[in-house]
Amino acid sequence: MKRTLIKILQKTASKILEPTVRGLASSRQTQILLSLKYREAAARKEMLNFDDVGFDVYSTTNEDGILLYIFSLIGTTNKKCVDIGSGSVMGSSVANLIMNQGFTGLLVDGNPRNIEIAKEFYLTQIENCLTPPTLISAMVTAEGINGLLEKHEYTGEVDLFCLDIDGVDYWIWKALEIIQPRVVVVEYQDLLGPTHAWTVPYSPSFSVADYPVNKENNNYCGASLQAFVKLGRQKGYRLVGCNKGGWNAFFMRDGVGEDFFPEVSVQCCLQSSWNQYGAEHRFPLVKDMEWVEV
Repeated sequence: MKRTLIKILQKTASKILEPTVRGLASSRQTQILLSLKYREAAARKEMLNFDDVGFDVYSTTNEDGILLYIFSLIGTTNKKCVDIGSGSVMGSSVANLIMNQGFTGLLVDGNPRNIEIAKEFYLTQIENCLTPPTLISAMVTAEGINGLLEKHEYTGEVDLFCLDIDGVDYWIWKALEIIQPRVVVVEYQDLLGPTHAWTVPYSPSFSVADYPVNKENNNYCGASLQAFVKLGRQKGYRLVGCNKGGWNAFFMRDGVGEDFFPEVSVQCCLQSSWNQYGAEHRFPLVKDMEWVEV
């Protein structure tokens, strides 16, 4: 799902930006201006949808722009983020926040090479060479997630938690207690559609490579959006939108940004051509495999 491609600012919220800003490559200065414009528009009760504000610097399906918009309106507390399944740099949902918005972070990935690449990148960037994010290579489990975060002094409130491990994602978020994110981004298994509240069974050693059905696409892994919505409600979070591809969901903690970001339906996050392809062609491959209804 994540293509390794750096993109310039794809969409710059044309409803509120001055013509001189449109088309500029994303930079710290441009993003400061965008943030100010977003706040001015919100003060006028002019709200934008995620398609209006999405762009990619390091992400691949508009997450960078969406998160800039979100934090422009709800503000930040400590600019801390935790990213489980962080990858390297390209395709990251937090790299732009770290590089251009002053965030610090704990980035964890099971592939040591991804962590090596990320370390080399952040240490060579003047913005982050003195205070690079904490980068850890580890296989995250439900039993170990809280201890891992505590070990690296990530406890209490953080601004952002991202989760994308192509596996037992549902069970990791369910087990997470040691931090209280204001915003959560999780990858959901879109082929399961809007009604099934399903997840793969929990196993600390789950691997997509163990299932032949995952040879071309990661069809048997993760959990449906409906499952995450139910879990989010139990934890005090509401669904507020998704990326343009329809597989990364954005949740916000109740009491945070409710004037700007109301709850949206599961159905509206399953409208892309990829979602339709998944329902028609990928779901039949896994519908009879073992799923847990939650």
